[in-house]
Order: sequence, then structure tokens, then C-alpha cells
Amino acid sequence: MTAVQTEVQSYVLFRVAVVRTERISPKMLRVTFGGPSLSGCVWAGHDHRVKLFLPLPGQTDPVVPEGPDWFAEYRAMPAATKPPMRTFTIRELRPDSHELDVDFVLHGDLGPASTWAGRARPGDRVAILGPNARCPTVHGYEYRPDADTDWTLLAGDETALPAITGILAALPAERTALVFVEVESAAEIRPLPCAGNARVTWLSRDGGPAVGGGLLREAIGRAEFPTGRPYAWLAGESSAVTGLRRHLVRDRGIDRKDVYFSGYWLLGSAIE
Repeated sequence: MTAVQTEVQSYVLFRVAVVRTERISPKMLRVTFGGPSLSGCVWAGHDHRVKLFLPLPGQTDPVVPEGPDWFAEYRAMPAATKPPMRTFTIRELRPDSHELDVDFVLHGDLGPASTWAGRARPGDRVAILGPNARCPTVHGYEYRPDADTDWTLLAGDETALPAITGILAALPAERTALVFVEVESAAEIRPLPCAGNARVTWLSRDGGPAVGGGLLREAIGRAEFPTGRPYAWLAGESSAVTGLRRHLVRDRGIDRKDVYFSGYWLLGSAIE
């Protein structure tokens, strides 16, 4: 008899509920989710992402397809039953206590995730598609500098702040990092944990809206970079990070393979 091997999925669905919420800053809310299934979740630190599914009005739990074809099935769902889905960064995972933290940027009722988070209460239920601890290879994170990297450049707006915080917390003690974070106002500035040698530059819009990363581009354009091979990690508004990557490659001579960039959101549109 031939043994049948079942492929272990890299991401699986975790049914969880809100345990508590904590206001990190005027515009940032930390939501702690809990549930026994989280003992099967894994976290590599850094910018590890999950998919968050929110219940529709009148639902206790969102209706979410499971299995290897979940995304095709999700996209085929009728609008009346299709739950909002958004991508977030794991801020911290504590599998022994079955808890997972996600930081939300609050911008009023401009999107389903911000609207939900602003009203979240203990017991509210969601579904999280997260990394499976049973999978031999950990997937779902992108911060992967080569071993011979000499220094790190991190840049992004407030939506990238949870990932930047995770990356800095895991930075080797000997690693130098230049960090540029654009936020709505100076009230969002706070200490960031870091074991390495990081120089953090906060850029405030003084209450203005995020309109494409002009502050980031200007500040990085003026910055004096350390010598040696860099690794750049850029995330935030899509057009902003695309422009930053172009500047680093064309104007600063950084090899494109040493630049990771991700459009977390797009002006005037939603990215699932």
C-alpha cells in the first residue's frame, strides 16, 4: 500500500475573538486577539503578515472559505456574504497564551478595518488567515537581508509602523539602521525598541493627510548614507514607495535586489 501524503498548508484559518484593546497613540490601536487555535500559529518576527476577515453586519463570525483554494472561493462569493478582508502585520504572537496582537491605524470610518477596530470590544469575533506552525517552511514575511548586509534602511508611513517596529526589535546588536517614518502629527511619535544602532527620523504632516510620501522622499534624498552594502525595506502608500525605490536605485546606486518595497495602500483605492 502506498502512503498518501497530504500537503501542509503554509497559511490556515484561525477563529479568534478580541481579548482587549490598547490605545498606543492617538491614531494607533492595538487589538489583542485570543483563541485556542493560536497555539498552531507561528511568527518569524519582522514584517510577518496575516489576512484579517471581518464579520458583516448581523454576523457573529465572518463566513470564510478554507483550504488550498480559499482565495478563488472567496473572490467568487456574492457581495451579500463576502466578508471584508485586509492585510495586517503581526505585532506580536504569544502562542503559549493563545494571543496575537495587531496594530490598527485609526482614520475614522474611511474603511472597514478602521471602522471595526474603532468599535472593537472584548468578545468580538473575526477570522485570521495566518502562518501555520505545522508547515516546515515559514512563509509570509519579506524582511530578508543577506548575511553580508552592512546596514539597513527602513522607510514608511504610519501603516508600515507595526512592521518597522518588529524589524527594529529583532535587529542584531551590531547592525546600523537609518529609519524614516511619516506620521500624521507629532503626537504619534514614540520610542521604538531596538537592540541595534538605529537613527530614527520622524516626519510629521502636522495634521495633514497622507498624499504620496513627499516628506519621506525629501528626507531620504538629503540623508547621508553609511558606507557598505545596504538593505532597504520600504512600505506604505504605493506610489510613494515606488518613487522611493526608483530614487534609491537610480540616484543612490543601490542594487535593486537589495531593495524590498510594498504598497500597503493606494490613494483612492483599497488593497486586499
